[in-house]
Amino acid sequence: MAMRKVYNEIKGMKVKEVPNYVKPMLSMDYVKKAFQRGLDNYHAKYIQTDSIDPLYHVCFGGMIFSYLVALPEERRHLEHQQHAKEHGHH
Repeated sequence: MAMRKVYNEIKGMKVKEVPNYVKPMLSMDYVKKAFQRGLDNYHAKYIQTDSIDPLYHVCFGGMIFSYLVALPEERRHLEHQQHAKEHGHH
């Protein structure tokens, strides 16, 4: 949603005006405040309402993270297996 807001605001600007609009958003302080706002919104939406969704977020996030961590090794195994097939090894 925030990206849509930024896009709609930038859409009406001239190209020369865009860097002055975007530059403050790239500061460390702005990023910290945006992250804190996101955490506050998450807390208000899920934690204070006693929702079970944070448990799902942890479970699915852990599954995705473990898959991404194991992916390079799996790709190496598949490449080795393909190389062995091409050269007639089992």
